[in-house]
Amino acid sequence: MKRIMKSFWLIIVMLVACSSVYAAEEVADSAKVDEGFDMLGLINGHISDSHSWSIFGYENAQGEEEEIVLPLPVIAYYNGDILITSSSSFEEGAEYEHNGYVYRMVDDKLMVRGMSGELEKVLDLSITRNVVSMFMCIAILLILFVGAARSYKKSEVPRGRTSLVEMLVLFVKDISDEQIGKKRSYKYTPYLLTIFYFIWFNNLIGLVPFFPGSTNLSGNIAFTGTLAIITFIITNVSGSKHYWKHNFVVPGVPFVMKFIMVPIEIISIFTKPFTLMVRLFANVTGGHIIILSLISMIFIMQSYAMAVPSLLLTLFVFGLELILGALQAYIFTVLSALYIGLATEDED
Repeated sequence: MKRIMKSFWLIIVMLVACSSVYAAEEVADSAKVDEGFDMLGLINGHISDSHSWSIFGYENAQGEEEEIVLPLPVIAYYNGDILITSSSSFEEGAEYEHNGYVYRMVDDKLMVRGMSGELEKVLDLSITRNVVSMFMCIAILLILFVGAARSYKKSEVPRGRTSLVEMLVLFVKDISDEQIGKKRSYKYTPYLLTIFYFIWFNNLIGLVPFFPGSTNLSGNIAFTGTLAIITFIITNVSGSKHYWKHNFVVPGVPFVMKFIMVPIEIISIFTKPFTLMVRLFANVTGGHIIILSLISMIFIMQSYAMAVPSLLLTLFVFGLELILGALQAYIFTVLSALYIGLATEDED
């Protein structure tokens, strides 16, 4: 275990250092391409989703900046027409004609020129960069946990990787037992275990400074909103009679106060998942923005004197992001367990 922890901290230090260098290079490349440095464009391009995935950039023999890009599948539905192609079909503002409709990318959003001649939105079901990152995280989790489960068939004594996985599982089980209660926690522990490591691993992938990392899945409002909605459904479907009575009747409160308390309790049913969604989204996105902003200060101020403090602050923020990546997953899991526990608890 000591060797594992030493290796873990060594990997963290190397990751922080590499991430800072990579962020500096990304900003420097942007400053070269855009003579007037566009910090807002750089940040928006990093934190937003994309239909293609940049692997790395290089300078060709003519001194021009070029980029190796991985094209991703584009799937769209519009007015009965299903489009399946590659994002390479839309390189450099090119249009793609399919069954009489003309498709094009506008600010990395798929649009179609409809019968009116104007660009209209389509139902975009494409496999984007964030979706690929999510599938990659799912694959890692399956390999890790399914492999550990199979090892127990050979021996009940955990060894090597299995001992680490067991420690991770017990950590989440303790959260579930404490917030929900040991009698009912077995029903909800698999879900809590899934969201904790799903969020945490996605946050770690987002901090990897090179392909296939550097994504911002947890900073996507659709991703955090989906997880929050799942928690909302589980919480309210599992709610006991006492839970619903507390929300709509509020026993033990004077009758006049019920006109105030009942609306508040009903609103709180919907504000809980909303806070889960916004907290995770804002914290993860904010971390990415701060890191790029610190590096950008060197080029905005156009001074080498800013390099040392900017890089030191970037290293510090990257270290915090590694901690906050796990902390945000922990908070989301604890609050989900707390909401489920409050909905399923027995009446006093």
